[in-house]
Amino acid sequence: MLFMNRAWEGNPGPNASQPRMVLKAAHHSSPRALVLLAGMLVACSSAEGKAPSDDAGPPSGPAASVALGAASAAASVVADLPAVPVPAPMMQLAALPDEDLYPATLEEQREALFRRMTVMLHLTDEQMAAVRAVFKRSKVMGQGNPATTKYPNTRKECREKRNELGGVEADSPVCDSPFMAPIWDPLAGETENDAKVCIDRFEFPGIPCEHPLVYESAREAAELCAAIGKRLCDAHEWEGACAGAVHAPEEEYLFGKPRRESKEAHNRDREIVWAYGHNKDHSKCGTKSKKNEGCTSSGWKRCGSNTFPAGFFPECKSPFGVYDQHGNTAEHMNLPVKPEELTSHGGAGVTEMKGSWFIFSTFEAHPDDCRWRAPDWHGTKVMDYNSHANYHLGFRCCKSVEVKAPPAPAP
Repeated sequence: MLFMNRAWEGNPGPNASQPRMVLKAAHHSSPRALVLLAGMLVACSSAEGKAPSDDAGPPSGPAASVALGAASAAASVVADLPAVPVPAPMMQLAALPDEDLYPATLEEQREALFRRMTVMLHLTDEQMAAVRAVFKRSKVMGQGNPATTKYPNTRKECREKRNELGGVEADSPVCDSPFMAPIWDPLAGETENDAKVCIDRFEFPGIPCEHPLVYESAREAAELCAAIGKRLCDAHEWEGACAGAVHAPEEEYLFGKPRRESKEAHNRDREIVWAYGHNKDHSKCGTKSKKNEGCTSSGWKRCGSNTFPAGFFPECKSPFGVYDQHGNTAEHMNLPVKPEELTSHGGAGVTEMKGSWFIFSTFEAHPDDCRWRAPDWHGTKVMDYNSHANYHLGFRCCKSVEVKAPPAPAP
């Protein structure tokens, strides 16, 4: 968040008709905000230290001092800017298994999805058995009711579009898993090598150009992440992946306070930014699909999960290269009320829904900027068997990065 204060330094004299602008960047400033700060300082120096005429001689006086000071401050800010994430190299995306297959039954839909997961995510037989066990307990979990769902675009259309634009991001050695992005805090001086967590670039199942999973409860989302060696993301990790800086948990939660108090304090002081920038633009993301006729609230028989293939909108991407954090499906996250409830610490807290969904351009139900936290909608513990599920609610997974021991010194 960028703060600007105008303050007099001492008593203004006749030669100090302009107040000196003091710019302060709060700790939670985004890298983009700091670039803006540098630009404002440069603008200050230009406005307050006007260029002299050819015969006026070198600038002097209080205005010149202010200009030189502002220019020096601007140079210092630019020099000290955090290293913003460098875009990953791109690679062509091969055709997905059963790419053109859109089955007429939920059972066939699931089996085709399992085949794509096995191939694209390199899952073992043991991992797929665990995935199947979670699906087996649900009568509706999948990619939408095949009888009512009308996808606006196909997997093949998505893949062809992506490949025309360069493909998808190459896998990061930091994550050691397909289609995951390392995330960190540039504002704390961290780089990719300091990343403690990776996040799925795409909504679960985490495959580019695949339609996201829906109708899973928060518990089932956590179980599916665990089945493939990952975990449900903590709220601040999702927010940081979206905004471009993942701050420490103790800075992002009021541990021990009631959820409502904590949420209101967080929202009041939050940086307002979307994955794609500081200006809201729903057209950049998957927000222009439609509800089925007769779908007034929710329901398997009435409401199709009319989602786009994940990654179909290349501009709907965060500085870390994470897609669809606005539009397509809203997402389950873990909200810890105390430190031991962080999934990164092996715990689980209460439910939190992030982002927005596929009709948001015509029905903007709530804010959907990166760091906004929702009211206690359908609130339960994450691991409650009755946690919420619906036709436009998905999730994505995170994975803690293993800290590798430094190499032993040579004998």
